[in-house]
Amino acid sequence: MIKGKRVALTELRRADSPLLFEWINDPETVRFNAAYAPVHEPVHENWFETISRDASRVAFALRDAESSQLVGILQLTDFHQIHRSVQLIIRIGRESDRGRGYGGEAVRLAAQYAFRDRNVQRLWLTVFGDNARAMRAYEKAGLKVEGVLRRAYYIDGRWRDGVIMAALADEAGELHGHG
Repeated sequence: MIKGKRVALTELRRADSPLLFEWINDPETVRFNAAYAPVHEPVHENWFETISRDASRVAFALRDAESSQLVGILQLTDFHQIHRSVQLIIRIGRESDRGRGYGGEAVRLAAQYAFRDRNVQRLWLTVFGDNARAMRAYEKAGLKVEGVLRRAYYIDGRWRDGVIMAALADEAGELHGHG
């Protein structure tokens, strides 16, 4: 477990699967970072069973640090052995848990883990350009905007820009102390 002030990054537990299944099938939640399509139960069950055996990713449950209630999921995916880079994907499940600092702190903790424990040089993510709340959280966590992918995603009937944000290992000192 990696514990911060508000959030703890833990292993996924079998009891988390039903809530994760609910979130992946909630169009409003999914549209924060992907096009919506229903995920059928056998597909979800297969994903849940295989995620822990996938060497190209590390998945964390995001839990409230005090109550241990599941608030989201964070994945570090596509570890590149030569370039020492990894992509971060995060989802906060319930609207009531968004804007409470969980995401920013989880990103900061995951970046520290990636740099310290996985010898990653570059951690990056893509966020929709109109998701100002998420961009502020990522900036507060120490990531910097690197570029814009114009009209890169067709989500909910409209084109959206993708903003690439990243943090580098030698900037990791900047990731400490931000809350």
